[in-house]
Amino acid sequence: MELPKQLMKRIDELGYKDPTPIQSHAIPHALQGKDVLGLAQTGTGKTAAFGIPLISLMMGYGRKPAAGTARGLILAPTRELVNQIAANLKALTEGSPVRVTLLVGGVSINPQITRLSRGTDILVATPGRLLDILERRALDLGSCDFLVLDEADQMLDMGFIHALRQIAPLLPKERQTMLFSATMPKQMNELASTYLDRPIRIEVTPPGKPAAKIKQSLHFIAKAEKLGLLKELLAKHPEERTLIFGRTKHGMERLMKTLDKAGFAAAAIHGNKSQGQRERALNAFKCGEIKVLVATDVAARGLDIPDVKFVYNYELPNVPDAYVHRIGRTARAGKDGEAIAFCAPDEMDELKAIQKTMKASIPVASGRPWETLPDATEKPGRGRGRGRPGGGGGRPGGQRSGGGNRSGGARPGGKPKSGGGRRRGGGNHASS
Repeated sequence: MELPKQLMKRIDELGYKDPTPIQSHAIPHALQGKDVLGLAQTGTGKTAAFGIPLISLMMGYGRKPAAGTARGLILAPTRELVNQIAANLKALTEGSPVRVTLLVGGVSINPQITRLSRGTDILVATPGRLLDILERRALDLGSCDFLVLDEADQMLDMGFIHALRQIAPLLPKERQTMLFSATMPKQMNELASTYLDRPIRIEVTPPGKPAAKIKQSLHFIAKAEKLGLLKELLAKHPEERTLIFGRTKHGMERLMKTLDKAGFAAAAIHGNKSQGQRERALNAFKCGEIKVLVATDVAARGLDIPDVKFVYNYELPNVPDAYVHRIGRTARAGKDGEAIAFCAPDEMDELKAIQKTMKASIPVASGRPWETLPDATEKPGRGRGRGRPGGGGGRPGGQRSGGGNRSGGARPGGKPKSGGGRRRGGGNHASS
C-alpha cells in the first residue's frame, strides 16, 4: 500500500500482520483521495480502514496545524466509541508529529478548548460536544480536509442527522469524506448522496448479517421468568466475560444490582452514568475485575472489548439493526462467541423485525413462539391463537405464561395492545 515507513513500523510493532477485507479494499481507495462508503460487520477492523489512510496523508503535510483548527474530523455517536477510536489512532501515531484530539461530553469543556487552541491533525468527536465547541467559536473547521462518519447508521437512529446538517456546511466543499457502517438502512442512501461525492462502495459482507462465528440461540420465556433463567445460564460460565443488553437505563441499573447481590461480579454502563463511571466500569470489565457488564445500547456499537464470550439480549431492541451490533461484541478478531436472546410475549414484533433484517431465523433453545391471543372485544370465531388444549399455555391451573391479562382493549384496527400476556407460548424454559 506504500504507507510511510514510520507508520509501517508502528503497524508492525502493534502486531498487525495482514489487513482485514474491509482494510485491504478501503485503504488503497482512501489513499487516492476518493470518497468511500464502507459496509462491514462490527469487529472487522473498520477503524484502521479509515485511520491508516488518514494518518498516512497527515504525515505528508510536513507542517503543524494552525491554532484552533483541525485537518481531519471523525464523528462517532457515543463517548465510548470516540474514546476507542482516539486510543487506536494514538497508538498508530505514537512517535510521530501527528496529533490526535478527542471531544466528548460528560467532562469539563474548558480543558478541551485549551487543547484545541493549539490545533490538531485529527479530531475525534461526538456531534453534541462538537456543536458545544463550535458555539463557543473555539474551533475553525474551514481548513478541515477530511470527514469520517463512523457507525453512521447509529447516528441516524440517535437523531444526529440534525447535528450533522449543522456541522457539514462549516467544512470545505472540497474535501474527502468516508462513511462506515455495519448496516445499510434506507436513510443511509440519502446520507451518502448528500455528503459523499461519487463514493467507492465497499461491501465485504451483506449489511445486517452477524459474524459467522457467533452461535445464536433464542428462549421464548415470560418476562417474569427472565431473571431466573439469566442467573441459571450465567452460573454455567462464571469465569467468562459476559455482556447483557436491555432497553432502559433504570431497568439495567436494577438488573446489575440484582446480579451483584446474587454473587455475580457486575457493573453497568448507560446514559445516567457519568463519563468517569462508564470508563471505570469498562476498564474493570476489560481487565477482568468484573465478569458481567450490563448495558443499554450505548455500548452496542464499535466497542472492542477483548474476549467477550457471551452476549445476552435480556430485552430485544426496538431497532432491529441494534441486535446485530449488540451480538457483534462477541466473536471479534476471529474468535468464537455465543449470543443468547430472551423473547417475552410482547417482544414478538421485535423478534420478527430482527429475523427479517438478518434474513435468517435464530435457533430456538427453549419454548415455542408466542402467538396472538383473541381480543376479548371481538366476536366469537375471530382471531384465534393455536395455543394448547384447555388454554393453559403449558402452566398449571390454566395460567397464562406472560403475566397480566388480555382484556385491555385493542388499538385502532383491532390490533391487540402490546402489554404482557397478549400472546401465548409453549411453556417456560424449565418445561421445554
